[in-house]
Amino acid sequence: MSQFHATTIFAVQHKGKCAMSGDGQVTFGNAVVMKHTARKVRKLFNGKVVAGFAGSVADAFTLFEMFEAKLEEYNGSLQRAAVELAKQWRGDKMLRQLEAMLIVMNEETILLVSGTGEVIEPDDGILAIGSGGNYALAAGRSLKQYAGEHLSAVEIAKAALEIAADICVYTNTNIIVEEL
Repeated sequence: MSQFHATTIFAVQHKGKCAMSGDGQVTFGNAVVMKHTARKVRKLFNGKVVAGFAGSVADAFTLFEMFEAKLEEYNGSLQRAAVELAKQWRGDKMLRQLEAMLIVMNEETILLVSGTGEVIEPDDGILAIGSGGNYALAAGRSLKQYAGEHLSAVEIAKAALEIAADICVYTNTNIIVEEL
């Protein structure tokens, strides 16, 4: 059976602010766009954490719920919640079947969390995942390095997604941006 998948999520720390952007396209299989306005980036834990997903929608909602429960359990500690989610995700036979990735961030930290147990904090304060992730990552790094003094974190996050959408057929320009 075909899966709903494909997206682009981008996160950046810049000038003391953080922003995460995601597109709204949901693709069924490799040929049909089923939805243009999905919300794949959202605030969690009373607006103190932003999370975005790429991958299967149902799997991502399961991970959002699990991650938010871990945040509650560990009093909002992003790093601890992410590590514990990754351990649970990797160690559980059923959860290992989930096909999604998460980017999570608070005002200080951005992390990539995957089902193979990775919890990765980038060196440069920029992360991107999904089918258009590499395009958004390249665009975001360039924008931050060469136009960073003129752009905010929100502007970089939005522009990186717009550039990815111009290249990746699984990414559209219905962009949601959340800022901390």
